[in-house]
Amino acid sequence: MAIPPEFLEELKARLPATDVVGRRVKLIRSGRDTKGCCPFHKEKTPSFHVYDDHYHCFGCGAHGSVIDFVMESEGLEFREAVQRLAGEAGLPMPEETPEDRERRARNRTLAEVVEMAAAFFEKCLRMPEGRPALDYLRGRGLTDETIRRFRLGFSPDGRGKLKSMLAAEGIEEGLMVAAGLLVQPEDAGREPYDRFRGRVMFPITDRQGQVIAFGARLLAGDGPKYLNSPETPLFHKGRNLYGLAQAKDAIRSAGTVIVCEGYTDVIALAQAGIGQAVAPLGTALTEEQIALLWRLAPEPVLCFDGDAAGQRAAARAAERALPLLKAGFGLRFALLPPGEDPDSLVQGQGRQAFDALLAGATALSELIWRVESGGRLPPTPEGRADLNKRLDQRIRDIPDPTVRRYFQDFFKSRLWPDGPGRQGGRGGQRQ
Repeated sequence: MAIPPEFLEELKARLPATDVVGRRVKLIRSGRDTKGCCPFHKEKTPSFHVYDDHYHCFGCGAHGSVIDFVMESEGLEFREAVQRLAGEAGLPMPEETPEDRERRARNRTLAEVVEMAAAFFEKCLRMPEGRPALDYLRGRGLTDETIRRFRLGFSPDGRGKLKSMLAAEGIEEGLMVAAGLLVQPEDAGREPYDRFRGRVMFPITDRQGQVIAFGARLLAGDGPKYLNSPETPLFHKGRNLYGLAQAKDAIRSAGTVIVCEGYTDVIALAQAGIGQAVAPLGTALTEEQIALLWRLAPEPVLCFDGDAAGQRAAARAAERALPLLKAGFGLRFALLPPGEDPDSLVQGQGRQAFDALLAGATALSELIWRVESGGRLPPTPEGRADLNKRLDQRIRDIPDPTVRRYFQDFFKSRLWPDGPGRQGGRGGQRQ
């Protein structure tokens, strides 16, 4: 059941963030500001500012409403946080319909089924049939501790091994299909069969660490190299990020979040001590994922391959971000050297090389300039006018007029590096 917006507004009005946060964080008033040391990262000088309707940390970027604060500080789901605050405010929760209760109960059951599958895949990795998968993971340099931390597993060959295990536990086929674990053939007369067969399994969790889906890599044979769970009542791939449950503490501590392209990149970086990395789930970044990243840090770093495909992915991410852009939030882009991925860079050149790559990451404005200009300033007035038009078209979707104006000022400084009215090149130069 969706909680009515008017109920949420009433809840926030009754419980100012200064009151709720002040019960958990020592706050001091400084002029019109109320601030304290951030509960989400270590600091000695207070940079955590709290207002009646929101909080914002200028150190790590933590930001949100009173509901977000309770979710983050107590590790609660949205509805649980609302229930906790409603109790404090003396507000009765909106009544659930029988359909709502049935849906919530079914989702709890689906979560239990997916968890059983995750445990099965972990067990299979340590069995003789899973040895090739374990060798593959160790060959990627992963330690047993890392394998356990990310709950990596193996789905055995065969169309019914997971199905048989779950059936022996009393799980109905319909639940297995609804959880995305079985494929239901279009021919109604055929039996559902295991979706994942002969693959290394990467459990996908929600922010609290509950397994909700799987990513899977084929070891041998025919079929797509990578396969994800389908959309289910638990799993919406455009709303989740791989590795977030393991990364959230490191993100708070570092004050930033790194977005990689693949699951193994996230895992390898975590093993190397770079724990603040996450990955999208087999697709380009969505608007919902970008909004989630900005809730984690004000300027996420997107780490892409340096080839043409990686540059296109960076350009798509920039295009998705522009309509959501607001003051204080942005993106940076770290393009890897040719032939390298985060895993190979860290293993081959060490963590220092990856840290240097992040330190030199390109700002969103600079990336847009490079995409449109091709790294070359047109020598003629008409060429610059055309480039200026294309840049204006790129940023017209930025909703905040102040942010849009600063982008325009940046582009103007690149179009006319000697200042307005000075034109070099074949078009001549005005004195």
